[in-house]
Amino acid sequence: MFTDKNILVGLSGSQELTKLIAKHLKTTPAKTLIKHFADGETMVKPEVPVRNKNVFIVQATSKPVNENIMELLIAIDAFRRASAKAINVIIPYYGYARQDRKTLGREPITSKLVADLIVKAGATRVCIVDVHAEQIQGFFEIPVDTISASYMLMGSILKGKSKKNTVVVSPDYGGVKRARRISVEYNLPMAILDKRRPKPNVAEITNVLGDVKNKDCIILDDIIDTGGTILAACNILKKKGARNVIVGASHGVFSNAASNKFQQAIKKKIIEHIYISNTIDNVYNLKIKKLEIVDISKFLAEIIQVYTLSSCGSISKIYSKTKH
Repeated sequence: MFTDKNILVGLSGSQELTKLIAKHLKTTPAKTLIKHFADGETMVKPEVPVRNKNVFIVQATSKPVNENIMELLIAIDAFRRASAKAINVIIPYYGYARQDRKTLGREPITSKLVADLIVKAGATRVCIVDVHAEQIQGFFEIPVDTISASYMLMGSILKGKSKKNTVVVSPDYGGVKRARRISVEYNLPMAILDKRRPKPNVAEITNVLGDVKNKDCIILDDIIDTGGTILAACNILKKKGARNVIVGASHGVFSNAASNKFQQAIKKKIIEHIYISNTIDNVYNLKIKKLEIVDISKFLAEIIQVYTLSSCGSISKIYSKTKH
């Protein structure tokens, strides 16, 4: 149970999501001062006592990425110096997750740098939703849970629909594990798109591995950023004879007027429907027809309940309940 020994805090990147989580936990987000000075500096200060309490900070490090990361680090430091017993950081969207390895000489591994900063600031546990690469767990020197919103997305996509002639599509080889897990769970066939990136934020898809002709194709991805990968995937699926293309993604970043591109794709009937989870608050501002926002706040609230010092439980059991 979420008792008075626990404190829930929502920072600037996740104010709306935190309010929804709080309702499920039957609590109120703790009052926290977030102040931006004239010179651009930030201060975060808890306005309630936190000594010997279990703190849960919710912050998506989405746009403005650097400001949200710095705000998170300052908040962790503030709660640590205020003698919090434990500082659990819930990161619905982990910025810099795609910079997880060196692909060319002299490139940074910024995902590891951000992990080091979070640990050094004083976090005791981290939970990340649909991180781009699972190996990022190993970047942290503290316990990390990487959880997925895929089952909630699939539940919304399949609600009231027949699974007949439906196929799960991975938009690239990196998403094969996710697509295979979903296809096995829902007893659906799978297809894979052969993608390459000639340069950053540019995707080329030349082939489809699997039968998609006259099928309802469900593309599941972790992020929609500029939309290049997903739109290229939708186009080739339609060219290969797909009957309908449905898109599901955990994180709706939608950079560089991507929302306009998706609106055009829906208008041209290349995409039938889009499902996005609410890991990023800005998704509520998107003006895209046939866009459905899937609320994952109850799921996150149940994860937090497992973390509370007065509780015990299994994240696997939460997943099992979510699937059904």
